[in-house]
Amino acid sequence: MNVLLLGSGGREHALAWKLAQSPLLTQLFAAPGNPGIAAHATCVDLAATDPAAVLAFAQAHAIGLVVVGPEAPLVAGVGDVLRDAGIPVFGPNRLPAQLEGSKGFTKDLCARAGIPTAGYVHVHALDEALAALEPFGLPVVVKADGLAAGKGVTVAMTRDEAMGALTAIFADAGASAVIEEFLDGEEASLFVITDGTDAVLFGSAQDHKRVGEGDVGPNTGGMGAYSPAPVLTPAQERAAMDQIVLPTIATLAAEGIPYSGVLYAGLMLTKTGPKLIEYNARFGDPECQVLMLRLEDDLLALLLATARGELAGRPAPRFRPDTALTVVMAARGYPGTPETGGRIEGLAAAEAGGVQVFHAGTRRQGDALVASGGRVLNVTAIGPDILAAQAAAYRGIDAIDFPTGFCRRDIGWREVARTRG
Repeated sequence: MNVLLLGSGGREHALAWKLAQSPLLTQLFAAPGNPGIAAHATCVDLAATDPAAVLAFAQAHAIGLVVVGPEAPLVAGVGDVLRDAGIPVFGPNRLPAQLEGSKGFTKDLCARAGIPTAGYVHVHALDEALAALEPFGLPVVVKADGLAAGKGVTVAMTRDEAMGALTAIFADAGASAVIEEFLDGEEASLFVITDGTDAVLFGSAQDHKRVGEGDVGPNTGGMGAYSPAPVLTPAQERAAMDQIVLPTIATLAAEGIPYSGVLYAGLMLTKTGPKLIEYNARFGDPECQVLMLRLEDDLLALLLATARGELAGRPAPRFRPDTALTVVMAARGYPGTPETGGRIEGLAAAEAGGVQVFHAGTRRQGDALVASGGRVLNVTAIGPDILAAQAAAYRGIDAIDFPTGFCRRDIGWREVARTRG
């Protein structure tokens, strides 16, 4: 089977790496891909957010499945166009993809379905937002209502900070925002694969959003992750499925916009149980990288069954009991303006030590590999526990020569502390 993978980041490199292991695969194409993905796929110059162009390519190359990595093509309606043409696609259509594309859509769905989440208001103008801010205590959470690559959230500790975040959001014409109560607890991520009717668990992870060690500094797209996340206990996982994920899937199906693909629930583990922070309509980045290292089953077979609506009766995917951990190497300046063009060497030495290096923001410049974005590499390792996985990942980091790059040195710190007692 020929498969087309849309995307160019670390998540897509991890997906390509796993898809390439499937005996069902004939040829893998990636649009646009990156130098790491090129080791597993034929990279093609194709605009992933152009539904007509994706459809034309799929028809010309006898594509049996399109796997959508990032969120932008989903919100652009790539899934709708492919499904209308009879081409299987892993990823939701445009309307259900609003679970990620619109914070207000998700919060309003939670209200309709009785899903536990933070109290909120959905605002559409600055004056309305500033007035609505008054009843909230501090801290308060301000979210831009749209795609923000994991960075459109401000946890405001003062009223002035909240007002500043709202003013920045409404500087753009047509903007809207969500103001939420602050939830106290630890965050974890739960992944579910669904064909719109049936659903199977796809593991847990914990991300590290802040740029600085100890979780300080501005939010990023993610500086590292590990899986599984033991803080999400089996009882909490079941509660999240029963009270959050399954009601979401059922509500969307009942409203005529069934959700098919991976559903990534960002959860806050509060004293009264899990509450939904947000949904993502795709595998997390860098959570996907650690999930792929642990997955024992054929990814392509699972994604194809999902796209065909054939999850009923299918056993849950099998994962290694080991811990996988990934560390993001970012370009100096990230999450502000990153310094691109920095030379990268030593990847072979890193991988010789048993790690997988996934490319997130790289390009070829002659014979050299250089940084081309903010998050550049995902150095990923697996071990019998969090301590072993963390040690292996940082050995990989230390083997890489990337003078204009940096990373956090404490990925997994919460679980490491719990493990050490």
